[in-house]
Amino acid sequence: MTTAQHRTHDGHSHVHGEGCGHVAVPHGDHVDYAHDGHLHRPHEDHTDECEPQGHQEHQGHDHTHGDGCGHVAVPHGDHVDYAHDGHRHAAHQGHWDDH
Repeated sequence: MTTAQHRTHDGHSHVHGEGCGHVAVPHGDHVDYAHDGHLHRPHEDHTDECEPQGHQEHQGHDHTHGDGCGHVAVPHGDHVDYAHDGHRHAAHQGHWDDH
């Protein structure tokens, strides 16, 4: 994670990990946890925000995510993302974005 992308979630006393009660989302080389409408990433002795930077369309994605699609639903702000192949997919204007 670059310095620009390293955003600490201040005042976060909960420790995320296996069995913590939040949806675990594989994300590249780490695991994020859905909490309060956004994603947290445990990092050293604190928790970081792990949110997408910009808009990146997932090309050639024919699968339609939704209830019962087989992928983990991740509440995210005012919508739901879906964990798929180590990242999240978010519906956006007729296509899916990678997060």
